[in-house]
Amino acid sequence: MKKALLAATVVASALTASLVVAPAASASGWDFPWNNGHRHDQPAIPFTEAAVTAGADGSYTLKWNAKGTKRVEIKANGKVVAKGGAQGRAVVKGLPAADRQWFDFTPERGEGLRLADRLIALEGTANFRDAGGYRTTNGQWVKMGEIYRSDALNKLTANDLAKLQRLRVKTVFDLRMQDERTKDADQVPAGATYVVADVFAGSPSFQTMPKSPDEAVKSMIDAEETMVSGAGGKKAYTQVFEGIQNDRGRSVLFHCTAGKDRTGWANATLLTALGVPQETVMADYLASNDYRKAANDAILSHLPAAQAAVYKPLLDVRPEYLNSGYDEVKATYGTFDRYLKNGLGIDARELKGLKRDLLVG
Repeated sequence: MKKALLAATVVASALTASLVVAPAASASGWDFPWNNGHRHDQPAIPFTEAAVTAGADGSYTLKWNAKGTKRVEIKANGKVVAKGGAQGRAVVKGLPAADRQWFDFTPERGEGLRLADRLIALEGTANFRDAGGYRTTNGQWVKMGEIYRSDALNKLTANDLAKLQRLRVKTVFDLRMQDERTKDADQVPAGATYVVADVFAGSPSFQTMPKSPDEAVKSMIDAEETMVSGAGGKKAYTQVFEGIQNDRGRSVLFHCTAGKDRTGWANATLLTALGVPQETVMADYLASNDYRKAANDAILSHLPAAQAAVYKPLLDVRPEYLNSGYDEVKATYGTFDRYLKNGLGIDARELKGLKRDLLVG
């Protein structure tokens, strides 16, 4: 039944894994909005790769690759903590505790980057992370600290809520169905606006429990297609994008129960619209498997083998799930830019404004 299926996607504990930024690569086989746009021969930001990964011991691993430069200097809290050549790796220890530790990557020439670990460590979530920190096909970067994605917020602690308030979370979009929202009501930081954006409103998705692994996979693919072309999905994601465009105070947060499917498509749509290459978008989407691994393993370990085999596709994110969303875009709208315009109401002017707000370089 629906409740049993929803229960299978509840995340139990926080993880400390993080995703390294994938190298930029050109999208192929798709008429993405950036394919016909201007591409800079020499991007203002020379970094082709840069990432911060927080360790469980309080250390931070920094990686970078800045073509055309000889030296890179990295600061934290205004002090130099690492430096090296155009390409490098450094482990930084002993920094004071902070809600988020930010690092300023400064190349010898060109613009720098301000980055943090993608995961936001909270006591009550497992998959709360920054949507930014990715390179686009034309060499720009998605700002961090502006847009967040997450699993359910019903287990947030007082400490979590205080941290989110300090991180300027101003608007929370709840992508869940009514029974999910009733059963596990959100905890929202003080001063934030709470908005219901029910992706599956009026949809038959997840009304019955699959009886086999194949049925489970099909239900996930069907649900992804509904996110794209269903009335509830179009309305919900339109709300999210309007909220991102209108909330100049940011930060904006969108979430569902596990932070992987409805949230995953929201973030994939955002990154695709901003010009992040398809390979990087897929890597970000699949990272939920890493962030949720401990929780998913715990769920499956308490189920009989046959039932676990049915539940596993529901707990996973898989390339075929996300690709079915893109396939639905192509089948219904023809191109991704037409999906943005006709499905979500984002015209060329609004898309340009979105890029102006969320990209650097």
